[in-house]
Amino acid sequence: MAGEDYLLEFYGTECPHCITMQPLIERLEKEEGLKLTKYEVWHNAANAALLAQYDQDYCGGVPFFYNKRSGKWICGSTTYEKFRDWAKGK
Repeated sequence: MAGEDYLLEFYGTECPHCITMQPLIERLEKEEGLKLTKYEVWHNAANAALLAQYDQDYCGGVPFFYNKRSGKWICGSTTYEKFRDWAKGK
């Protein structure tokens, strides 16, 4: 499973909550060695359509984080601990 893109981030460029999450994403990638695949949805219709496939009315906005392995998601901003647990499938 190495190299598999399973942690997804859907965001909007100007979204304040998305901007708030950036330091947590960077920390997760640095401390845990996990990588998120990022999709900007406010200016990209194809990415917005992909968001709709994964979101399925769970969130309805951004940031939206989806773990393809666990099927778990996060809507909006959260704490680092919850974000890390989500990424690890807990």
